[in-house]
Amino acid sequence: MTGAEAVLDPGAAAGRATDAILRDTLRGEARGVVVDSPPGAGKSTLVVRAALELASAGRPLMVIAQTNAQVDDLVIRLTEKDPDLPVGRLHSSDSDPYDKALDGLSNVRKSTKAGDLAGLDVVISTAAKWAHVKGVEPWRHAIVDEAYQMRSDALLAVAGLFERALFVGDPGQLDPFAIVGSEQWAGLSYDPSASAVTTLLAHNPELPQHRLPVSWRLPASAAPLVSDAFYPFTPFRSGTGHGDRRLGFAVPSDGTGPDRVIDEAAESGWGLLELPARHTPRTDPEAVRAVARVVRRLLDRGGAATSEQSEEPVPLTADRIAVGTAHRDQAAAVRSALAELGVADVVVDTANRLQGREYDVTVVLHPLSGRPDATAFHLETGRLCVLASRHRHACIVVCRAGVTDLLDDHPSTEPVQLGATAKFPDGWEANHAVLAELAEHRVVWRG
Repeated sequence: MTGAEAVLDPGAAAGRATDAILRDTLRGEARGVVVDSPPGAGKSTLVVRAALELASAGRPLMVIAQTNAQVDDLVIRLTEKDPDLPVGRLHSSDSDPYDKALDGLSNVRKSTKAGDLAGLDVVISTAAKWAHVKGVEPWRHAIVDEAYQMRSDALLAVAGLFERALFVGDPGQLDPFAIVGSEQWAGLSYDPSASAVTTLLAHNPELPQHRLPVSWRLPASAAPLVSDAFYPFTPFRSGTGHGDRRLGFAVPSDGTGPDRVIDEAAESGWGLLELPARHTPRTDPEAVRAVARVVRRLLDRGGAATSEQSEEPVPLTADRIAVGTAHRDQAAAVRSALAELGVADVVVDTANRLQGREYDVTVVLHPLSGRPDATAFHLETGRLCVLASRHRHACIVVCRAGVTDLLDDHPSTEPVQLGATAKFPDGWEANHAVLAELAEHRVVWRG
């Protein structure tokens, strides 16, 4: 391979980045290493590999994730890579505290007490559970997964449990969730609602920082837009080229709007099904029916996906399709509409709950569709980023016309906070960038 080929080869670029991260983690002197990972860049793979290498080097470690689902997934991934690795699953005292699949793993020990898991190579739990652990010998190493979803006050609660840590996360996703207002802390170095990484780097700007440069999830049709719109300072590329993935259908189009937008998305990777401009309730019945109709036709037309993962076409089944919304009541309305059409097993959820998940095709109800205003919630950059970056083949957006005018009528008016890090790009700019791309793949439908 020539030097030019090595630069262009996504596998080589990802390998070099991973080697540098592991070198700083295993042999560096810094107390922390930060890794930024775009959607589908192999963040979980990196966490598992780092854990295995630390364990094999005789360095027991703790792993901190943000949800029980993330913890259980990491336990299973570690066991798949090394079935003999002693792993501890620290869990709560709830009635159903972990995935029952863990009961069948002989190398996994489960307990509500950290002391029961002492001496194991790897102990994994949520940040909330780790915060209650007291009176134990600190671990030499820790890995913090989804570090941008972790609030800084949660990091402070567990910081005494480890000496050095690897922080891995996606800076473009939704900010950490807080149930109280945080305006009184904005701009302060100890803002408890800021992400763990933001606060960590504010106090320790000298820490090694890395980024994973390749998305293995997003196709070549999607990576440039998502990179430019949401990661302008940390660009990435797709691990595949144009033509490496194909989405085809056995049943031809019937000429309706849903079928035409499906064909457009199969060809280009993006599709916009545009409904007439109108101010609507949040659970816009017409838009909800349009979303459900698109999903129904995706299944009825016998779709099949071809990619670098399989030489043979893989059927586009219901479990490989997801619907994303901004609000829970919208998701509930879509589920009801799908049930009326006889569709089951399609995941329908909000952007918050779709974070970290991957599907062949996604259908998105645009957060600003039908709205009379553009609030900070609906303009949040991370929300749109999540909705636009879950797919391996195609993303279809259902939206009422007029959102571009809505954005122009409601420029950002968020107050400027002294000392606060500006979120860039802001939601107004990101929405314009995405809508400009979608406009090239628009199918106008009047139901």
